[in-house]
Amino acid sequence: MSTLEELLASWLPRQRWFSGKGVPIRRLRVESRHTLVPARPDGPGLDVLVVQTEQRGAGSRYQVLLGSRPPRSLTPDLAHEVIGVCRLKGSRPRAVYDASRDTELTALLLQRFAHPPTTGDDAQVRFRTLPGCPIRVGAHGRVLTSEQSNTSLVFGQDYILKTFRRLWPGHNPDLELTTALSGSPRVARTCGWIEADLPGSRAPATLAMLQAYIPQATDGWLLATSRIGALADSGGPDGENSFADEAELLGRTTAEVHRALARELPTDVLSPVDAAGLAEGMIERLAIASTEVPELARHAPRVMSAYADFARTDEPLPVQRIHGDYHLGQAIRASSGWVLLDFEGEPTVPVSERQKLASPLRDVAGMLRSFDYAAGHLLVRRPDDAGLEWSARSWARRSRAAFCAGYADAGGTEPDKHLTALRAFEFDKAVYEVLYEARNRPDWLRVPLDSIRWATSGAAAATAPPVPG
Repeated sequence: MSTLEELLASWLPRQRWFSGKGVPIRRLRVESRHTLVPARPDGPGLDVLVVQTEQRGAGSRYQVLLGSRPPRSLTPDLAHEVIGVCRLKGSRPRAVYDASRDTELTALLLQRFAHPPTTGDDAQVRFRTLPGCPIRVGAHGRVLTSEQSNTSLVFGQDYILKTFRRLWPGHNPDLELTTALSGSPRVARTCGWIEADLPGSRAPATLAMLQAYIPQATDGWLLATSRIGALADSGGPDGENSFADEAELLGRTTAEVHRALARELPTDVLSPVDAAGLAEGMIERLAIASTEVPELARHAPRVMSAYADFARTDEPLPVQRIHGDYHLGQAIRASSGWVLLDFEGEPTVPVSERQKLASPLRDVAGMLRSFDYAAGHLLVRRPDDAGLEWSARSWARRSRAAFCAGYADAGGTEPDKHLTALRAFEFDKAVYEVLYEARNRPDWLRVPLDSIRWATSGAAAATAPPVPG
């Protein structure tokens, strides 16, 4: 019979949120295990595992909510989620599985927020709530299937619990920034979080974050792609299918959130020396991506030219805390307007790095790239349709211009006055996307490559601002 570690070593690489795909796991161990629900002979058990993997000499930590039941007691739904059968702490063989799919166990998580344990092994996993946030219990958690980096559970119409899969010491920036934005209608209200100490780390790690759920809201990516899909079906651009009004409002919302973060948290100014250092990092990432994706190397000289222009900039650039991984999927359209989500930044980067100040134009660049992705996703299925490409890129240009106009009008750093920086940031994002798609979704590789080709060839029509896409 396999051990739990052997089962996890086979199961982890198949999960969407596992960041080490394509690289063999040389070593895996359960670093810590916290029992929230003791396993009964005829009932379920729930453990929080901190699993450490080693790949090519680099270690990573992941959180696994491990459910266990006697094999004969598995429901048909849970049978599809089984990791394997093994012995836990000398017990009889039990089926182990991802407990986020077990509604009986997820309901207990919500109860722990209302009645946190104070003694015993499970007290090592601490359930925190914010003042003035009484927790209503009784609902079961429903898994959102669209996420890639984490796993979120929706409890009725009240809460959403995001469990962070990749773990780092320190408060997750999502918790930190949304708490700083408490009271803003542009973010979901934070109600609590779960934390635990990591072996050898001074700062506790954030395991999960509980927020108010916003029902009947539309994901920004789905809204944008539905508009552009309808535009393609109609054979050309028209006002009904335009996204420009929504993009302008989203730009205003983004500026409002950036201004609030600047009021609540530290700010600074990026010096010319600091800009040169950032440009060096961009050049290194371009070199790595060009080696792995030879097609990118053809465009590298022109991208390098944009980085060199940024390195020579002599105008100080404001920096502050920002979203850090901003795109259409990180915003939802509610009846009251746009609401921004997922302020954690890039999950594969240590928390200490994500907490550094950055130019808000990085977020602007991320959203501009997302408009390009919304347009480019149509071309993945119809790569040789020149008319569709023209319509899609026209849609993207209008959306980009509207977003930048709304962002500037609402008091954000004016994109058209910082085109050198914005162009470098967007190229840097596109290079990252090339590497990501090459490793994870080869069918989508043409989306960022076409954006870079389009921008570096001079084929893009003059727009405001004239950045990639």
